[in-house]
Parts: sequence; structure tokens; C-alpha cells
Amino acid sequence: MASLISPKPVYHPQGNGQYSNYPRNLSAFSETPPLSTGPNAAHLASNAFPGAGMAHPLALQQEDTKIYSLVIDLMDPSTRESALLELSKKREQYDDLALVLWHSFGIMPILLQEIVSVYPLLSPPNLTAHVSNRVCNALALLQCVASHSETRQLFLNAHIPLFLYPFLNTTSKTRPFEYLRLTSLGVIGALVKQNDNNAVIHFLLSTEIIPLCLRIMETGSELSKTVAIFIVQKILLDETGLTYICHTYERFYAVGTVLSNMVNQLVETQAVRLLKHVVRCYLRLSDNLRAREALRACLPEPLRDQTFSQLLKGDMVTKRCLTTLLNNLNEP
Repeated sequence: MASLISPKPVYHPQGNGQYSNYPRNLSAFSETPPLSTGPNAAHLASNAFPGAGMAHPLALQQEDTKIYSLVIDLMDPSTRESALLELSKKREQYDDLALVLWHSFGIMPILLQEIVSVYPLLSPPNLTAHVSNRVCNALALLQCVASHSETRQLFLNAHIPLFLYPFLNTTSKTRPFEYLRLTSLGVIGALVKQNDNNAVIHFLLSTEIIPLCLRIMETGSELSKTVAIFIVQKILLDETGLTYICHTYERFYAVGTVLSNMVNQLVETQAVRLLKHVVRCYLRLSDNLRAREALRACLPEPLRDQTFSQLLKGDMVTKRCLTTLLNNLNEP
């Protein structure tokens, strides 16, 4: 774990004694480093009805030809924009698109060029809807590569997620920026969504994704908050991630403060999707003994009383998670 401890804190709150059981001489999250570096319908049908998802060989050949033609169009600046759009539409329909993109000469640098070309528009914020849509189509193709089992590790080895961090670090609330943040979060979400994601968790922790997600959890739209907290939740579910976040007072305090603020906002917004993730994050934190001790003193009151009982009336799974959380905190 020593290699994961960052040298410079991004959050440096003044404690009020609630978490005194944490040593305070260790560092917290560092600032984001500089840039150095589901099944489709046909597949479901074929499982339910043998033979139903089988396409004619000629149709498959025509589809391959269409995909290859669009990939070639990416090489030409005059046809690139339309090719990005068409390929992004096909990413859920063509299972091997990630392999084609990754192994086609020059395509990944072209997608990264699309991303890097937007950087000058981030600060001061000058991003238009048209430019945002174009780069989001490129991001959608990166999400395709990040999701595929044969290209995910290659994607990480190339440190491609780092190119998305400047988008996550923006604060403008205009729709082009919000769309850009949300699509970038989707790429990270695709990485952590897989079951065999220990290497992904190590990578994300070493590149400090958590402070970026925490900021979005506080200031983003409801949808962006939902994806950001989903990423944090998946990191917490990994043993390495839980240990990392609970390893220092500052890290736990940063995560706990944002979660607490979200609970207070949820009293007003009644956003059930967010509440589900908040409860699961708290439940997972309670699996750590030091974090459990701290949560006994600082768990938000709306989670202790019946504030959300009506909101969770039909959600037995989340109600059970909340009950388990409270039981954990009541244990001696």
C-alpha cells in the first residue's frame, strides 16, 4: 500500500474530533497528476431461441465491410466526424468493434488526437455543443475498447484514462461540459464494471481518480453524480480500494464528508438512484473496523431515522442494506 499513498493532499479539512481514532500524520489524496503519459439484443435472442440470433454469412460479411470502411474513414479528416458518429452508434451492435479499433493502424492515436484537440477549449470554457458531441463520439469508442475483455488491460497499459482526467476536472455547468464529463465518467465506469477489475482498481488509485469523482459527486448533475458514486462504490468493493480509503484520516474524512453532504441533499431531492449508492458506500465502509468506529459518531441522522422510509418503500434490497449498516454500527 505504500506505493499508493500520495505525497500531497487535495483535501485538508480541519477535524472536529469525530474521527480521532485515525492517525493524522499521513497524507491524503494528491492533486491529479499532469498528463505524462452489455450483451446486445441479437445475443440475448440467440440464447433464448437457438438459431434466432444467427445471421446470414453474407450479411455478416457486409457488416464487416461497413465497419472496416468506417474505420478507414477515420483516417481522413474530411470524413472523420461522420465516421465517429456512425461507429459510436454501432458499438453495441458489433461485438468485435473494440478489437478492430485497437488493432487497426493509427486509429487509437486518432481518437486521442480528437480528445487532446479539445484541451484549449476547457479553460477558459469555450466548448460548443458541436465540438462536445464530436469528442463524446470519440469517447464512446474508447468506452467500447475499455469494456472489451481482450483490450481492457491494453487500454490501461497505455494509460489512456489519463487523457480523460482534464475533462473530469472541469467545473462549468453548461450542457456541453456536463455531457463531456458524463461521457468521460462512462469510460471509467466501463472499466470498473467488470468483475476481474483488481488491476483497474490499482491503476485508478495510483492516478487519483477519487478526488475527481468526489468533486463531481458534490457539484455535478444527478446523472453525473450517479456515475461518479458508482465508480467510488466499485472501488470500495475491492479490498484494496477499501483499505486505501480507510488507511488515513484525511482520505476517510474526504469521502465521508461528501457522502454526508449528499445525504443532506437527498432529503430535498429524493433521488432514489443516488440514495441506493450512498447506502451501499456507507455499508461497505462499515466493513472496516476503524471506519465503523468513526461512522458511529458521524453517520448522517437521516439515515438513522425514518427520513427515507417512504422513498425506499418498494426497494427491499436497499432497505436491507440500510438495516445491515445500522446493525453493524450498533455492534459492540
